[in-house]
Amino acid sequence: MSTSRGRSGGRRAGRPLDRRRRLRTVDETSAGGLVVDHAAGTAAVIGRLDRRGRLLWSLPKGHIEEGETAEQAAVREVEEETGIIGRVVAPLGTIDFWFVAEDRRVHKTVHHFLLRALGGELSDEDVEVSEVAWVPLAELESRLAYADERRLIRRATELLEETA
Repeated sequence: MSTSRGRSGGRRAGRPLDRRRRLRTVDETSAGGLVVDHAAGTAAVIGRLDRRGRLLWSLPKGHIEEGETAEQAAVREVEEETGIIGRVVAPLGTIDFWFVAEDRRVHKTVHHFLLRALGGELSDEDVEVSEVAWVPLAELESRLAYADERRLIRRATELLEETA
């Protein structure tokens, strides 16, 4: 009797399953946020190209540097990625997710804040950003690519109504 194993069988390319390469797990922490021009009723968002070449809109964010608070990192990252100088108004929430990059399993935690735009000029000069745009607050939720960020926008809308 022949027992043929398909793609889901116990061997792949002649190697036993127990010899699969183990990925190192690392934790990363970032901060960013939603910077709003309250008078214009708009928010600055960034667009990045995914692996398939699609432009995905998201909130600006990046690594917290040594000695920096999450709030300071959010202000810095928003300015670096959008060109807009902002001031933290309130925390929006924290998102965490997993991904694989460079032979590592990464658990990323991102602290998001609501920021009020104080100045600066919209710019996509950051090498990690393909495009930046001011988006009307009413269109923001439908523009963002990630469900977790869309939920943060709902929280931001509540905070903006409270601080208006």
